Amino acid sequence: MTDAARDPYAEAADHGPLRFLHRLNPLAKIAGPLPAMIVLIFSHDVAVPLAFIVIALALLIVGAQLSARSALGLFVVLPLAVAVLTVSFGLWTDASRVDSTPVLVQVGDYRLYLGALGVGGTTALRLAGILLLSLVAGLTTTGPDLVRATVQQLRVPYRIGYTALAAYRFVPRFGYELEVIRQAHRVRGMAGGRGPVAGIRRRIGYVVPLLAGGIRHAERVALAMDSRAFGASPHRTERHLVPFRARDVVFVLVFWAATAAVVIGVMNA
Repeated sequence: MTDAARDPYAEAADHGPLRFLHRLNPLAKIAGPLPAMIVLIFSHDVAVPLAFIVIALALLIVGAQLSARSALGLFVVLPLAVAVLTVSFGLWTDASRVDSTPVLVQVGDYRLYLGALGVGGTTALRLAGILLLSLVAGLTTTGPDLVRATVQQLRVPYRIGYTALAAYRFVPRFGYELEVIRQAHRVRGMAGGRGPVAGIRRRIGYVVPLLAGGIRHAERVALAMDSRAFGASPHRTERHLVPFRARDVVFVLVFWAATAAVVIGVMNA
């Protein structure tokens, strides 16, 4: 396990010269795809989501260090989800709007038209495109870097940014403490029997120690913040700087230009 996986506040890992997305400012990775996401929300043409899906996948394959789980999600789970959503949205499509297209399936009085699957496929691809565009930043940005960027570039008060980050860090902490509590119950022979009733009893038994652990952790975080005079000054000295460089400007402008090219190309087609 890498240092970054153990400690989100550790120095950013070097993913090599080709994995450029990890070296970009988080705000640039959000601002670049944002117009494309807005276009996908209002688009009704299948070519637009397909184009943005290709762009997002190319960026992730070349510019991101993908784990095995991420690659499985992108190339196996996502296509399956698009197929399921295509059929689902197709079943919900108003048949009167597509009754001029060929009938694919007929069960009794119900008819599934080819046009309904086309509408469902377009909607599913729009959702997939928005998801992939959001993953350009999501798979290559850490929470601390995003908070630092909002504080340093967007001038968000650090009291808000770092307090929200501290609260977000409670989630994995609770997961770790829950696993410790489960192991302690097994060692003491308190695992209980099998069945749904025993499962409910076990989970009820986790509530009190988990709540007590959360309170203790919150007290330690509060004491640590007080000891560092958190909030005493309107400005805070940053240990890690997340600058907005020329390459970030280039990335945003190139992405906006690609978005405009896709829209103009579809309109002129």
